[in-house]
Amino acid sequence: MTQKSKTLSNVSSLQVLYEDNHIIVVNKRAGDLVQGDKTGDKPLNEVVKDYLKERDSKPGNVYLGTVHRLDRPTTGAIIFAKTSKALPRLNKMLQAKEISKTYWALVKNKPDKEANTLTHWLKKNPKNNKSSAYKKEIAQSKKAILHYKTIKKLDSYYLLEINLETGRHHQIRSQLSSIKCPIKGDLKYGFNRSNKDGSISLHARQIAFTHPVSKETLSIIAPLPADPVWAACL
Repeated sequence: MTQKSKTLSNVSSLQVLYEDNHIIVVNKRAGDLVQGDKTGDKPLNEVVKDYLKERDSKPGNVYLGTVHRLDRPTTGAIIFAKTSKALPRLNKMLQAKEISKTYWALVKNKPDKEANTLTHWLKKNPKNNKSSAYKKEIAQSKKAILHYKTIKKLDSYYLLEINLETGRHHQIRSQLSSIKCPIKGDLKYGFNRSNKDGSISLHARQIAFTHPVSKETLSIIAPLPADPVWAACL
């Protein structure tokens, strides 16, 4: 089993956090699409395929299964399956909530409570690709639960650590916005200005799970983006 942490000198600067025969975990950059969409931009899953094909000198197609996603402006750890044996097992683990994902978010406003559980019903509007949070269930809404705690006070921001109970569209962004704590740079959900690189300051910091084949317990931490505000969090 091989564990790696390196940056490749190609156009995508792919950062591999962990890899073995069955899975590869990479540190997604802001702006990377996980899977292709109507923009036609090359998605991260294709970049990882190209990396594996070139590195291993594979003449044919490379198998790669997408296990979960991150919003385009966010960063952090994301798992891909390298084998058809690992993918359905990882999908089943994800559905059973056996893959633990911990997020870090920078917000300007101090939450009313240092730590809390937020429960809302989210309704997605496909026209503007945005989810609205409601305190009570409404038609076509889905229940969303997250837990947060404040882990650091910076000069101008608060660092929150977030764990999800549910995985809804734009869940963290929508729920934090609903308590008047929009994420730094997230214009869509109420922050007053964008980040220079178009990112939002939401990072999938850690991912923990049992390896789908070896049954080894894995806990993988994704380094923070190269940014002075993120650097102050450490």
